[in-house]
Amino acid sequence: MTPTGASALPDVSALPPVLALVVARGGVLPLGADEAVAEAGGAVLVTGSGTERAAAALPAYRAWTCETGEGFRPGALAHALAPLLTDTSLVLLPASPDGRDLAPRLAAELNRPLLAECVRLSYLTPPDGPGVRAELSRLDGRVVVPVTGPGPVVATLLPGVRSVEPTPELATPVTIPLVLPRTGTDTELIEILEPLPDTMDLAEAPRVVGAGAGLVPPGMPDHEARDLLDLLGTVGGELGASMGATRVVTDTGRLGHERQIGTTGVAVDPELYLAFGVSGASQHTGGLGSPRHVVSVNTDPSCPMTTMADLGLVTDARELLLELARRLGGDTPADTAQESADD
Repeated sequence: MTPTGASALPDVSALPPVLALVVARGGVLPLGADEAVAEAGGAVLVTGSGTERAAAALPAYRAWTCETGEGFRPGALAHALAPLLTDTSLVLLPASPDGRDLAPRLAAELNRPLLAECVRLSYLTPPDGPGVRAELSRLDGRVVVPVTGPGPVVATLLPGVRSVEPTPELATPVTIPLVLPRTGTDTELIEILEPLPDTMDLAEAPRVVGAGAGLVPPGMPDHEARDLLDLLGTVGGELGASMGATRVVTDTGRLGHERQIGTTGVAVDPELYLAFGVSGASQHTGGLGSPRHVVSVNTDPSCPMTTMADLGLVTDARELLLELARRLGGDTPADTAQESADD
């Protein structure tokens, strides 16, 4: 069945055999979009809203845009995109929320296998191919499963699994007009609610406050440590930031491992990382991605975290956190204890 508007589509024979597919919202790219483009060799098709602005921010040598407007309808989008991608052997999406919604629908429309949560992916050419070779993350990253197949396939790439090199010359996007058909496969979009910092997926957080052993050392009494972590979460909420921690903190059981930042934890790539008492061990910084701004609070001016920071505050992390909480109008553990004593 030809989707509505397909007859107006230009010749897309120039679409390469390996292509990244990215959904933008209001020109904002999802986490991991640049990595997916790099893994696909620099070719990308950007769809959604604000696609030209989004495409200009990607490290792409070749780029196409399909402006579909506000509101994300993955079923209709997959149905409309399928005719464009028939000759593309490998379609790679970032494993963002929109990417995870669109990828299985697109795989069904194209009648292809879906390789979900890849950490590495390559397209095989003769004499080894055609086909694909991938490594899939399973059991929250504790197991990596190697897969080789003939293709064609649709795949998703986990964010934070590779570096991205700057592109000397960015591509000028080619516009492909696309009209989404009316289908019964999508729910009606009523409202988009932004996630709360304290409950959102840490990997998706644009701002992160991190707790290290300098803030809550292993020998600190549990009730004191939990009070400080609760306070850090409150301060983070005031700053629109989610809370993460180093492995030293999560190993004590004071925070769940879903809040552990590092190569054996969650990979993040925030706009701002505010580190309280984080020394900056390689295991931790390996999961940080490339934060645009880093603030380090530590008594050691020579620790790796302070060395890599845009702003290093050489002071006690606990005292600065308490003062920051007071400045933001919140109650500190000391204030609460004083109120109890007065009562």
